[in-house]
Amino acid sequence: MSDLDMFNSLNLKKSEEVYRKAVELLPGGVSSPVRAVKPFPFYVRKAKGSKIFDIDGNEYIDCCMAYGPLILGHSHPEVVKAIKSQLEDGWLYGTPIELEIKYAELIREIYPSMEMLRFVNSGSEATMSALRVARGYTGRDKIVKIEGSFHGAHDAVLVKAGSGATTHGIPNSAGIPSDFVKNTLQVPYNDAESLSNLLERDEDIACVILEPIMGNSSLILPEGNYLREVREITEENDVLLIFDEIITGFRVSIGGAQEFYGIKPDITTLGKIAGGGLPCGIFGGRKDIMKMIAPSGGVYQAGTFSGNPLTLTAGYTVVNFLLKEGVHKHLNEITKMLEDLMVDRLPDHITFSAISSMFCVYFGERPIDYQSALTLDSSKFNEFFWMLLKSGVFFPPSQYETCFLSYSHTEEDVHRISEAITGCLREL
Repeated sequence: MSDLDMFNSLNLKKSEEVYRKAVELLPGGVSSPVRAVKPFPFYVRKAKGSKIFDIDGNEYIDCCMAYGPLILGHSHPEVVKAIKSQLEDGWLYGTPIELEIKYAELIREIYPSMEMLRFVNSGSEATMSALRVARGYTGRDKIVKIEGSFHGAHDAVLVKAGSGATTHGIPNSAGIPSDFVKNTLQVPYNDAESLSNLLERDEDIACVILEPIMGNSSLILPEGNYLREVREITEENDVLLIFDEIITGFRVSIGGAQEFYGIKPDITTLGKIAGGGLPCGIFGGRKDIMKMIAPSGGVYQAGTFSGNPLTLTAGYTVVNFLLKEGVHKHLNEITKMLEDLMVDRLPDHITFSAISSMFCVYFGERPIDYQSALTLDSSKFNEFFWMLLKSGVFFPPSQYETCFLSYSHTEEDVHRISEAITGCLREL
């Protein structure tokens, strides 16, 4: 059955009607490119726990989890209770609040590398500000990013970017001056030698920014001592190291990938889980670097909604829950269960990888960098996506995204996910 036939067998009449209106009002009918599923996306009515429900009455086990933020699942009662309580007291003041201090202290305790930090409103804003302060601190203009990594939708990093840019075959963006991106240099992931060679021949590099685990060109894991070598190379060349832990923060372990792999970056960016499912970004690092941020220094950054009480309440509630409830033990167990169920049940041309609560099904060999990720069969994955949806399982609609499990996923969910994956692959 083709992906079109599979799509036509789904009941999505209401979603189709809504989409026809959407394309007249929103570019591509969506508010973010990766949601632009062809021929049209399904529209959600509500979500609870591990399930998501569309406006046509269909129910799906959610393996997207809003692309990672919902580590406790949808509408977790503790988070709902906290948000409702804060709403009674107001949701935006434009003034400092005590929770900023309590939450900052908690984050510093969990991420010792973040001696000082600032709350912002999105992952894009966090990485943009992290790069700005790195340039301001070092007095250098150039940055190095990893090919295929995604650090948000701002000019400096939209060069061979992952996420939606990879999905739609547009690794660069119109509207970015060529003179600006000339200061963005790139090296492959899992290639410490290329990074070393670049830093040794160019003395105007302020920083290296990377996802310690790549999550936007499919799931790509560091091999061997790659991350430790990157840390050593940047220190030897007096270049700042930025860990973009927007995805991995609080997820691969409570202290993120830097705790998991034992690496201490100079600057860290957090988001997604840190906001408890509400818009949030955080950047922080060594105190001597962060003191460069206005008003204490000359690197300007500001935002009306930064550190707003609603987001901080949701994030603080989630992070405290992660500390107290043994969430990661459950996440690791169900992800390992899924991985074990996949062993010896996949066709020769399909591979599988997982770490903590992140996993990916690859239509091809497991990639080690951006170039090998581009060899994956994305068109076959699209067919697989619709077949899974028909089976009641929602994956992110792209071969180049990562799947997530949550604290709300049960062993029964995992068995259903496994059966759906293997059943759909047999049909393919």
